[in-house]
Amino acid sequence: MIAPRVEVLLITGGPWHDMDHARLELLGFLAETERLRVTLRDCYEAGAIAAADMIVSYTCDLLPDAASLDALEAFLAGGGRWFALHGTNSAMVLEGDNPVVCPPLPERLRAMLGSQFAAHPAPGQFKVKPTGDSHPLVAGIEPFRVDDEQYLQWHEPGNRVLLTTTFEGETPLFETRHWERTEHQVMYLREAGAGAVLYLTLGHTRGRYDMRPITEEYPFVERGSWPHPVFRELVRRGIRWAAKEEPFA
Repeated sequence: MIAPRVEVLLITGGPWHDMDHARLELLGFLAETERLRVTLRDCYEAGAIAAADMIVSYTCDLLPDAASLDALEAFLAGGGRWFALHGTNSAMVLEGDNPVVCPPLPERLRAMLGSQFAAHPAPGQFKVKPTGDSHPLVAGIEPFRVDDEQYLQWHEPGNRVLLTTTFEGETPLFETRHWERTEHQVMYLREAGAGAVLYLTLGHTRGRYDMRPITEEYPFVERGSWPHPVFRELVRRGIRWAAKEEPFA
């Protein structure tokens, strides 16, 4: 018997990242499962959300309008699963050399996603560790180190935390600069209606031309966690979870 087709909505869009790279990588992961058929958008679109069986998003500073928020709430209430990566929970204002301001997300979006990006130190190596949760998404995952943006966030109550990182120090590029030592959620599950959101903060990527108009040419190509085998395994599991495949049904 042929497995039923799954309609996937992949949303990749926004500034300050190499969206072409992220889009291509995610399409490659999705193509590993034949029954996943992808609709691609570079913004939130209510009609595409309503037609989806699962959503995967990799965005930055990209906010849904009221109609799309309605569609996302209905999607989750109906049992849909949303796998959100990296900057999906971000809103940012960059003005010259001023610190980056992260204005509040729409309340409904923050309630669905369960967090809001606030800052990160300069990209570099940091440790990610499992919380001890036995969920299949992190079964067998040991503590690991990655070179990425270490996301510091404000978290809503109710998240089932699977992976964390610890930070203490300064983030001078951001308005929220001083951080006491605390754990920040790297991967978590959040129930929403009959559906759920899976959030994974890793996955920064930036090419030489992705900081325009702030600067014409960025000095580095950054690929963050994308080459890391543990990250790639987490993405594969996240996609299987969103598609409700075993053992994630």
